[in-house]
Amino acid sequence: MDYLYQWIKQHNITEIECLVPDMSGVARGKIIPANKFSLDEGMRLPESIFTQTVTGDYPDDDSFVDPGEIDMHLRPDPETIRLVPWAQEPTAQVIHDCYYRDGNRVDLAPRTVLHRVLSLYEQQGWQPVVAPELEFFLVKKNLDPDYPLEPPIGRSGRPESARQAYGIDAVNEFDPLFEDIYDYCEAQELNIDTLIHEAGAAQMEINFLHGNALAVADQVFLFKRTVREAALRHDIYATFMAKPMENEPGSAMHVHQSLVDMNTGANLFASEQADPTPLFLHYIGGLQKYLPMAMCFLAPNVNSYRRFLRSDSAPINVQWGYDNRTVGLRVPHANIQARRVENRVAGADANPYLALAASLVCGYLGIMEQIVPTQPVIGSGYAFPYEIPRNLEDSLRRLDEDKHAAALRELLGERFVQAYQAVKWKEYETYLSVISSWERNFLLLNV
Repeated sequence: MDYLYQWIKQHNITEIECLVPDMSGVARGKIIPANKFSLDEGMRLPESIFTQTVTGDYPDDDSFVDPGEIDMHLRPDPETIRLVPWAQEPTAQVIHDCYYRDGNRVDLAPRTVLHRVLSLYEQQGWQPVVAPELEFFLVKKNLDPDYPLEPPIGRSGRPESARQAYGIDAVNEFDPLFEDIYDYCEAQELNIDTLIHEAGAAQMEINFLHGNALAVADQVFLFKRTVREAALRHDIYATFMAKPMENEPGSAMHVHQSLVDMNTGANLFASEQADPTPLFLHYIGGLQKYLPMAMCFLAPNVNSYRRFLRSDSAPINVQWGYDNRTVGLRVPHANIQARRVENRVAGADANPYLALAASLVCGYLGIMEQIVPTQPVIGSGYAFPYEIPRNLEDSLRRLDEDKHAAALRELLGERFVQAYQAVKWKEYETYLSVISSWERNFLLLNV
């Protein structure tokens, strides 16, 4: 931990943002002067931050938490300390893990859940390697939530009016913004790779370099903060909503994933002859069986399910295929060391810690249970029926009621799952209390 003090002194830090990702991936925590930052005394936050909904409410049923709203003890992860490059004064940010007084990790914390899943792999001598592709929209500032979102004005002085998939000039419309994003990412040592224009108007995608799942989740968490902050400085919004505009495609977080042997570094998904290994096929089988039950972690909001439309660049099932972008599980053609499966189901709005944990635990169960996948799809995956939930309610019920879901709940942590579901049910009930413009438009005078 001396490294933290040295880093703070070396960078002349005057203020520190102490961050804890909550259930929705929102940054909670405290901001303190650097001279008050003490590893001996530590900091505390109430455990209830993990039961707060995205609207600021709390579940009606809180029987799974201590009624005294006990404090958690925060411990900084030294590997996560980074500059806050947009701050006026020298400021650092560091992600913290949460512990109880007895030294055990707080099981409600999303970072703990991912730790828990990764330990399952570590016990087998395996290490997951992941590489997310994160999509997002740039939109004109929207001060009235009753009005639909619009593409922002670019350098040309005009908003983008047509889909410009992979368009270079369309990206260049926002060059000043992306220069700031790249500068901010470099200052934070975020390992982003390529930038492309996606199918939607002012929709972009950033690819991350492959790496350790926990480190990558930290980077996605920080990257979202970075993009939103950079966009605001250019007087526009950046949104990671799964479906922000009704006539545009949705935004995903595609996750490429593979397994390597911790001793040899060999990719366990491909044989020396470049054939798929039984372990690889069982991993896909696990994703096929369990992802429909784990969807509330990959599509966590009511808006998330608007993205899953047939033939609209989003999967509707968990079929798999080689180099096939119409299915939920794509296997790109690659050499032995790069053999991987791409989970195309998760939305950009997902908490990265929970999306990675859910995807990895599904694959793990497939290996342990030796689940045989279906035959790979040749042709369009949209010819197959829907296999994933169509709304948040269905998703939450599957995790509760499917007879096979008990294995998921146990490995993710029963108390965590109970708390997560309570938070999401509360959000869903809050959503149902809102009367939409569609209802006023079509029902007010017609029924």
